[in-house]
Amino acid sequence: MKILFVHQNFPGQFPHLAPALAARGHEVLALTDERNQRPSPVKTLRYKAPEPVNTDSPLGRSYSEHAERGLLAARGARALRDRHGFYPDIIIGHPGWGETLFLKEIWPQATLLVYAELMYRTRGHDVGFDPEIGSDRDEARFMTVARSAHLIQALVQADAAIAPTRYQADSFPAELRQKITVIHDGIDTIRVAPDPEAVLTLPDGRLLRAGEEVLSFVSRSLEPYRGFHVFMRALPQVLAARPEAQVVLVGAEGTSYGAKPADAGSWKEKLLAEVGGALDLSRVHFLGRVPYDDYLSLIRVARVHCYLTYPFVLSWSLTEAMAAGAYVVGSDTEPVRELIREGETGRLVPFFDVPALSRALIRGLEGDPDAPRIRQAARAAIAQGYDLVSRCLPRQIAWVESRGAMR
Repeated sequence: MKILFVHQNFPGQFPHLAPALAARGHEVLALTDERNQRPSPVKTLRYKAPEPVNTDSPLGRSYSEHAERGLLAARGARALRDRHGFYPDIIIGHPGWGETLFLKEIWPQATLLVYAELMYRTRGHDVGFDPEIGSDRDEARFMTVARSAHLIQALVQADAAIAPTRYQADSFPAELRQKITVIHDGIDTIRVAPDPEAVLTLPDGRLLRAGEEVLSFVSRSLEPYRGFHVFMRALPQVLAARPEAQVVLVGAEGTSYGAKPADAGSWKEKLLAEVGGALDLSRVHFLGRVPYDDYLSLIRVARVHCYLTYPFVLSWSLTEAMAAGAYVVGSDTEPVRELIREGETGRLVPFFDVPALSRALIRGLEGDPDAPRIRQAARAAIAQGYDLVSRCLPRQIAWVESRGAMR
């Protein structure tokens, strides 16, 4: 078959699927934003990057921006059709930025498959979840409805969709959910595995070794969506109780999902102003974003790994930490409960309960007698249900090829 991937940051969620389909003899191309500099595992073409959209309507801005990107992606697709005679049998795209909106007008005969990452909701998910940070006003809900328009349109247009977790699939309206198959992106459990000899070198040259009293926290950005504020407020009690503990945080100071604080340059700055005076900062290490191998060393070294999240997209860092045999203390929120069972594959605490989080982290650092069993069960859960090579990738390939066979 001829298969076209469309993603503004390709390979995005498809670093394994695209080359695997090519290896099976399919003709695989990718269409991406001209500014995307990520290495591609398959031949890649680029569409013109969109300019900022000017509109006086805050409700219409989101759809306008996504429709504009969709238009430019469609023009790139049209050039691929008219100049190169390319007619894909299957298009696989991420609709989050609007790129799939008009592709059926270019290739009406193609089967359109989309990655259903998350549907924004006005209740029960991230909107209004955190009363300290977010807004529960009607206007915030209006904006959420407006931001959902292109996602609903994309799923209506799609012939089928794939979601990495049941929580993410269930975020979509019931009448569209029947189109969605749940298959995780997959974890390379050969590469991401426990290592009792793991060592992490800190910027000051200090070595942290597996088995030492290390607490890790990982997020793309240090922000409330991933519970950074809750974690920081738990640290004074943790460090006071565990005078040998070292805390290592990985993540940028900006924001990936939420807004910056109104009264500080970043959430790190704000939380350090709030609790920094109660912390021994010589034992709290902010590494920013780090190379992947250093990140793996951290989750292998850590005696406790903390993962907190709003009801939102689940991070790869949780599945990878579990694959590395981490003892995870996680938030008792719906996406986390899909992977962690309290006392079996990790520990769960209420998201906003700072004292409970402190107690759980201290328990893990001092040596929870159940830790070896929990670590082993966490690793087994990922190896058995989320392994890339033995489970997820074969299912993804079969899902794509079966849609081609139905044409």
